[in-house]
Amino acid sequence: LPHEAHQTVTLILRGGPFPYPQDGSVFANRERLLPQQPRGWYHEYTVDTPGLRHRGARRIVTGGTPPRQWYYTDDHYRSFHPFDVPRSQP
Repeated sequence: LPHEAHQTVTLILRGGPFPYPQDGSVFANRERLLPQQPRGWYHEYTVDTPGLRHRGARRIVTGGTPPRQWYYTDDHYRSFHPFDVPRSQP
């Protein structure tokens, strides 16, 4: 994961505050690339991209509340890479 993704993970675990109003919104999984779950299971969060003045394409998508599944995409939902978050993070 890029450094900025680790910052986003920390914000998610702390419950915010998030830099973008869309952060924490329900991710609908319209692409059906993630395992099928009921609506509201997945939430998306922005991962900053250095040099951009907009949200860019990088996101973390979590599954469950609190998050039990973690996915990273750097191509705006065309692919997802699962990753684990150590439970000892703040």
